[in-house]
Amino acid sequence: MAAKSYDCDVLVVGSGAGGLASAVSAAHRGLKVLVVEKEPVFGGTSARSGGWMWIPCNAPAKRAGIDDSVEKATTYLKHETGDHYDEARVQAFLEAGPKAVDFFEQKTSLQFDLGPTFADYHPTAPGGMDAGRSIVARPFDGRELGPEIKRLRPPLAEITFVGMMIGTGKELLHFFNVTRSPISAFFVAKLLLKFGRDLLFHGRSMRLMNGNALVARLAKSLFDKGGEIWTRAPVRQLVKDDKGRIAGAVVHTVTGTVEVRAAKGVVLAAGGFPQDPVRRKELFPHARSGHEHASPAPPGNTGDGLRLGEEIGATVDDTLPNSAAWVPISRPVRPDGTLGTFPHFVDRSKPGVIAVTRSGRRFCNEANSYHDFGQSMTKRCGEEGGEICAFFICDHRTLRKYGLGFVKPAPVPYEHHIKKGYLFRGKTVAELAAQIGADPAQLTKTVEAFNGPARKGEDPEFGRGSTAYNRSLGDPEHKPNPCVAPIETGPYYAVKLVMGDLGTYAGLRCNENAQVLDQGGRPIPGLYAAGNDAASIMGGNYPGGGITLGPAVTFGYIAARHMSGANE
Repeated sequence: MAAKSYDCDVLVVGSGAGGLASAVSAAHRGLKVLVVEKEPVFGGTSARSGGWMWIPCNAPAKRAGIDDSVEKATTYLKHETGDHYDEARVQAFLEAGPKAVDFFEQKTSLQFDLGPTFADYHPTAPGGMDAGRSIVARPFDGRELGPEIKRLRPPLAEITFVGMMIGTGKELLHFFNVTRSPISAFFVAKLLLKFGRDLLFHGRSMRLMNGNALVARLAKSLFDKGGEIWTRAPVRQLVKDDKGRIAGAVVHTVTGTVEVRAAKGVVLAAGGFPQDPVRRKELFPHARSGHEHASPAPPGNTGDGLRLGEEIGATVDDTLPNSAAWVPISRPVRPDGTLGTFPHFVDRSKPGVIAVTRSGRRFCNEANSYHDFGQSMTKRCGEEGGEICAFFICDHRTLRKYGLGFVKPAPVPYEHHIKKGYLFRGKTVAELAAQIGADPAQLTKTVEAFNGPARKGEDPEFGRGSTAYNRSLGDPEHKPNPCVAPIETGPYYAVKLVMGDLGTYAGLRCNENAQVLDQGGRPIPGLYAAGNDAASIMGGNYPGGGITLGPAVTFGYIAARHMSGANE
């Protein structure tokens, strides 16, 4: 029996921000669009993410009076990417990024807010900025999705509070200050009441934030234009026409196999390979067997897009110095006994927190970017031998004021985390060292050496709090340095860290039009890539908050523009 067929203009493989941005942009140009997603929910890693997009010269920054320029951003990216600077693709990103932001704000449901204190991750580098390049989707009422809200991937449970999404910036500060400020207590109580109402009537929060809001707004825009998203619909192979052009794909659905014919092209946006142990073994230096890695990405992100491309002659760029964006991950124990993934974004910068390896020594400025932290952790552990891991250390005062990883600040209980083995505790620093398998004498020496200058707000060894990025995630009320406080009020606590990722960098080689290239560097007609299926333009580095989603959304927009034959 012949397979069913379906005709459209554009087929998008994957339903994260890059794929949906391409789909929405194509639909607004009058093209018939189909998005296919292998998992039962749509949104990919984007729906679980912080949702930030790094796009220089964006409209929200201009409205805020922030002075930026393509020239300044070019200087910064040349510095950040080094020998891997791809001029054509970087310039395409910088040219199209602001236009994409304007398009989504003016023509779709996607609206943006500026991170006014969100600095580039290396703001003192040439062309770096203290603010203005990172934007996030405005919070969204999930009820506007109607019944489709049931198919939206929920946020990563570990970065919510009992399932409630929390915004960064001022909102997060209210949660940290809930026991010390009546204003914060009232703010948090109001949010919890709304959350309780949503659970009662909808079974989940309807106040969508961060990456969940980004995906929901894009999906709403696509549905409004008549676009479709098929879930439980993995792509098995790409299909060429008699001229060698990619003309569609074979898709498995719950009702059988469908041959989707795409007149304008296919966009691969399946989220890279963070859950593919085979390619991880090949490209991740810390994953010797491919399994020494903990990714918060959905389980379906197994490199499908890369394999589909390779099968028809595309190649993966595996030359970057880092094949993924690194982030330290801790593994809280879920109620069912499985291990969760908690990415450490904020606590690294809080005063009274340091990181050590099992040698008992610090190895970096913990308040630098998570990618820089991950590189330093891998390097030091490689020098010392043994397991690639580290531990965050803090005292009782810091734990109850800020929390640590998945452990929430007061008044939320924390003893169960000790019983489950997530949180380690010792009456003394030496006793804590014994708990985590670190050198007791060296850890004691490390903490004592840190405490002396820390009492004055100083960190002469690594310079915590020395950049705008460091300070943006510290405690602004802690003086004189929002990132530095001594560790001296026992008992003492630790959380174990392993290596994780926020997306893979090694992807299909593409050109400035988001076209996938063959082994000779020529565009494969009809085939495009966006998001983590395309090789990163960041040269294996991590210049700022949102350098995965910013290019994903922009190159999704570029792909649709090129397929439609438009110049703008």
